[in-house]
Amino acid sequence: MSPLPSGLADVRALTFDVFGTVVDWRSSVIHEGEALGRRYQLAVDWAAFADAWRGGYAPAMDRVRRGELPWTRLDQLHRMTLDRLLDDVGIAERLDEADKEHFNRVWHRLTPWPDSVAGMQRLRQRFILASLSNGNMSLLVNMAKHADLPWDCVLSAELAGHYKRDPEVYRMAAGLLDLEPGQIMMVAAHQDDLQAAHREGFRTAFVMRPLEHGPDAEPDLSADPCFDLVASDFHHLADQLEC
Repeated sequence: MSPLPSGLADVRALTFDVFGTVVDWRSSVIHEGEALGRRYQLAVDWAAFADAWRGGYAPAMDRVRRGELPWTRLDQLHRMTLDRLLDDVGIAERLDEADKEHFNRVWHRLTPWPDSVAGMQRLRQRFILASLSNGNMSLLVNMAKHADLPWDCVLSAELAGHYKRDPEVYRMAAGLLDLEPGQIMMVAAHQDDLQAAHREGFRTAFVMRPLEHGPDAEPDLSADPCFDLVASDFHHLADQLEC
C-alpha cells in the first residue's frame, strides 16, 4: 500500500459526519413525505417540509445547551420539531400516532449518496471508519443496517452527553478509539464541524456535497485553508489517501 500523503502518515482512523456527508437526508425525507401524502391525500410541499424539519435541528440542540431542556436524544428533538411542523401545515389531526412515529424514524432510513458505500469500503482497507454524529446510537445503528454502511465503530454524540460542535464530542471519540487527536481525520461536508474538530487537534477532510440542500441551493464550497484535504466525493478522498 502506498504511503500516505506528507503530513498525514500518523492518521489511523476516519470519523464521519453522517447527515449530509454520508447520507442524503433531504431526498430521503421528501420521498417518504410524498408517500405519506399520497396515502392520505395531503397537499404539502414536502421539499419545504424537509428543509424546515432539518432547520429545526440546531435550534432544538441550542435549547438543551441553554438548559431549557434536559439532555435529549436526537430522535426526541426530531419529534418535537415534527409535531410543530405537522400543526403548522394543518395535517396533525390527519395522522395517527403510529404514522407520526414511523415518519419521525425516517431519519433511521436515510439513503446514502451514490459514492458513499463503495468509497467507504475503499477507505476501510486502510483506516478504522467510525461515525461521529449527533444522531443517537439506535438511529445510527439502524441507519447502518438499512444503508449497508461499513462502519468499524458507531460513535454518537449521545455517548458524550453533548452535541457537535461541542469539544467534548471530539475528545470522546479520541478517547474511545484510544488514539491521539492527530491520528484521527474528521470527514464532513460541513465546515463548522471540521473547524471544531481542527481546534481539538484532528486532521480534517472537507467533502463537498453541493446537493445536500437541493438543486436550487447555493452552498459555500470555498474550503477553509486549515483543512488538510478537500474532496468532491468519497472516491476522490480515497484517491488522495492512496486507498
